[in-house]
Amino acid sequence: MFACVLLAGLDLAAFGHLERLFDSGFILLCVAMALVVRPSDFVVVGVLPPMLLLAVSMLLGTVDRGAVARRGDSLVQSVISGLAHHSGPLMAGYLLALAVLAIRTRVLRRHRRRMREGYSNLAGSPAPYRVISGEPEVKSTTVVGSEPHSPESITASST
Repeated sequence: MFACVLLAGLDLAAFGHLERLFDSGFILLCVAMALVVRPSDFVVVGVLPPMLLLAVSMLLGTVDRGAVARRGDSLVQSVISGLAHHSGPLMAGYLLALAVLAIRTRVLRRHRRRMREGYSNLAGSPAPYRVISGEPEVKSTTVVGSEPHSPESITASST
């Protein structure tokens, strides 16, 4: 909601009423919401774009009716005018958001099915390989200020 109100405020500051800046930003906002939402909230984002435009139209109809309708219009008329004048971006943003949600749902179903069945090499995948050397790596540690000793010269004492 904040991003949409911010878009409306920028458009009002630039042009005095809602124009293409708000419309373009609204479409991008709808797509962005569909991309970042958790799968459990798909339904919320699926119904959010019309509600978001309705809320912005109601807010602007209350605060500055000239931004969405004629100054002499009533609140109800300004809300209806705001929805009507921006119905194209609303439909574009709504359809794109629904398309993104449908694609994400399909990908999630495919992923869940693969998780249930277990992963297998795809037909075109190369066989896995491993490089094994015959000798273990030799590591040594030298303490500064001491003389190196061979492992045979180290003995344990009980003094």
